[in-house]
Amino acid sequence: MVFVMFLIGALAVAFVAALVAFVPARSLPVVLVIAGVILFLQFFFSDKIAAFAMGAREVTPQQYPDLHGVVDRLCAMADMPKPRVAVAQTPMPNAFATGRSPKNAVICVTTGLYDQWRTGRLTEQEFEGVLAHELSHVAHRDVLVITIASFLGILAGLVARMAFWFGLGGDRRDDRDGGVPVQLIILLVSMITYAISFLLTMALSRYRELAADRAGALLTGNPSALASALQKITGDVARIPTQDLRQAQPFNAFYFTPAFNRDTAKTLLSSHPSTEKRIAQLSKISQQLGH
Repeated sequence: MVFVMFLIGALAVAFVAALVAFVPARSLPVVLVIAGVILFLQFFFSDKIAAFAMGAREVTPQQYPDLHGVVDRLCAMADMPKPRVAVAQTPMPNAFATGRSPKNAVICVTTGLYDQWRTGRLTEQEFEGVLAHELSHVAHRDVLVITIASFLGILAGLVARMAFWFGLGGDRRDDRDGGVPVQLIILLVSMITYAISFLLTMALSRYRELAADRAGALLTGNPSALASALQKITGDVARIPTQDLRQAQPFNAFYFTPAFNRDTAKTLLSSHPSTEKRIAQLSKISQQLGH
C-alpha cells in the first residue's frame, strides 16, 4: 500500500510539473481553483453523496435492535467509537461503510443481507465477520485514503476535458516537440495520467480490502466464518439480475463484495481482489490462529 501511494504521489508531481510547463500562465489559476473546489467537495461530501445514492437510511436501536447489538459488541471489542447504523432497501446482499473518520462514519447493511441473517442463511458469526470487515474500513480511514488517492485521476480527467472542449493551451506550439500543438500535449498527458492513476487507485483499493479482511478476521477471531460469508454473498450476488448489478456497479469500491461476476473481479479494473485470493488469505490467518 505504501509503495502504491508513493507511485501515486510521484505521478501527481510529474503531472503538476507538466501543467506548469505547458498550461498558459493565464489559464493555470483557473485550473487550480477548479481543482481546489473539486477536492473540497470530494473530501467533505463524497461519502454523504455515495450513501444517499445507495439509498442508505439511518436506523435507530428501537427500529433494528439486533443489528445495533452486533455493531455495539464489535465496537466494544475493537475499542472504537460506534458509527451510525443504516439500512439500504435493496435485495442484493451486501454491506458498506462511508465516512472520513470514525467520528462521522456510517455502516450500512442492505435489506438483502439483513434478511439472510434473520432467516438463518448467514450465521451469527458470518454476519459479525461482514460487519467487522466494514468496521475495519472505518478504523483504517479507507474512504479518506481512497478519496485522496483518486483525486489525481479526477484532476487529470478535468484537465483533459478542458483541453478538448475549451482549447486549453490555445494554438500555441511547443518548439521542443517539433511544433506539436500544446493543446494536444496537455490532452495526451492528462489521458495517460488518468489511466495510470485509475489503475493505481484500483490496486490500492484491492490491498485495502485484503487489509480489512485481515483486521476483521483478527477482531472476531473467526476467519473461517468471514470466508464462508464471502463465499455465500458472492454466490448470491452472482444470481442478482444483470440490470440490478449494473445499477450497483458505480459503488463497488464501497461494497463488501463487488457487483461483478467472478471473471470480472479478477481484472486490473476491479476495486476488490478475487474471491479466491481473499479466501486464501483468510485460510492462512486461520492456520496462524490455530498455531
